[in-house]
Amino acid sequence: MKLSLSKKLSLGFLLTAIVSIFIAVLISNYMIDEKFNNYLIDEHKNKVEKIATIIDGLYNEKTGFSSSNKDEILRYANAEELYIEVKDATGDVALTSGNSNLQNQTMMGSMMGTMMNNFSSIKPGQYTEDSYPLSKNNKKIGTIVFGYYGTSFLNAGSLTFKMTLNHSFFISGVIALIFGLIVSIFLSKQLSSPLTKITDTANRIRNGDLEARSHVTSKTKEIDDLKASINYLAETLQKQELLRKRLTSDMAHELRTPLTNLKTHIEALLDKVWEPTEKILTSFYEEIERLIKLVEGLNNIAKLEQTNLNLNKSRFNLSLELEEIITSFQPQYSNSALKIYSNLVPNVEVLMDKDKLKQVMYNLLSNSLKYSRGGGEVTLYLKSEVNNITVELKDNGIGISEKDLPFIFERFYRSDESRDKNTGGTGIGLTIVKAIIEAHKGTINVKSKLGEGSTFILVFPKSIIKPDE
Repeated sequence: MKLSLSKKLSLGFLLTAIVSIFIAVLISNYMIDEKFNNYLIDEHKNKVEKIATIIDGLYNEKTGFSSSNKDEILRYANAEELYIEVKDATGDVALTSGNSNLQNQTMMGSMMGTMMNNFSSIKPGQYTEDSYPLSKNNKKIGTIVFGYYGTSFLNAGSLTFKMTLNHSFFISGVIALIFGLIVSIFLSKQLSSPLTKITDTANRIRNGDLEARSHVTSKTKEIDDLKASINYLAETLQKQELLRKRLTSDMAHELRTPLTNLKTHIEALLDKVWEPTEKILTSFYEEIERLIKLVEGLNNIAKLEQTNLNLNKSRFNLSLELEEIITSFQPQYSNSALKIYSNLVPNVEVLMDKDKLKQVMYNLLSNSLKYSRGGGEVTLYLKSEVNNITVELKDNGIGISEKDLPFIFERFYRSDESRDKNTGGTGIGLTIVKAIIEAHKGTINVKSKLGEGSTFILVFPKSIIKPDE
């Protein structure tokens, strides 16, 4: 069974919190319990040593203990739940506290053990005796014996403290677990909710709704990047879909017109309405030429997929090459009553694909020729700068509208001004131009205003295209 991301994150956080709390409580309880037991045992030994010192002071080597001294020692034995026995130098018993308090300690130890069974590792211990020397003036004159059970150092205050401490661990663990659960749910929703919304947007795009956009707001960088990627994908698909529909519509229109003309003329010939004169046959030829031009345009679209082929680079003089290209276009511009000029920095040596460069310049110069008006001017510039080589082509033709300018390098795109059957192409030329320039690690930009002309700017980095000296 597949779990949602929210449930997986919640369970993961919760399991981590449980394990962490369990380990922390276990270690803390063990360490504190161990240290506290050692502390109580040390305190117990200090008390025994103090009582031994007191007994040393109360004992008289000649008379032994007075009755008041015996009573005082017995009070210590009862208060500290000890068995005290004092022997003189000959081994005779000078004082004994009796074992009544030890019997009480045995029962109390059993009760304490029952009470602490769920909270501590301390159990009623075995009976133990410790011996201390009875001394006067640093001289041993007898022996003091202290007897006690293992739990004698556990008084009511100690038990209360240990029980409170363990209860605190338990309550802290429960609170931490609840807090961890709340935080895990909150964090899982913070992560899964925007992802769910982005997934919904992606599904809408997959189902054909290319206008769908994700408006998720998140402070998580990865989620924000994913949202931006999904929106960029949707925008790209929407643009491509619009261009595809536009191309399909244009091609259908362009193909329909010559085919309809051919059909009409042939029907007229078959019905003996027209005679097959040279003029009519020439008209047929022109319509067929238009169809061939359209098919070649479609073929160029297929070639676009191969623009990333390896460049066939060679060293040549870019200045001379551009001058030759200008010269080859001179007759065409003259026939169209246009003027073409060049302003080229001389002797710019480069390492480029010469054929691809010619393809770029032929395309740009052909466009300037098509979309310039009679009496117009076209100027080609070549500049050699510190880090770049720049080629600019400037004309004063019909220009490009502001709404079309962002899309002119998109495949299949044609502006409204380029739809004339005698000038319009398939909208693939500038896309190929851009691909070739980018293959040389260069960039292409355009500045244009409708009715005022256009300037295409090609920039190539010298580090890529300039040959080694």
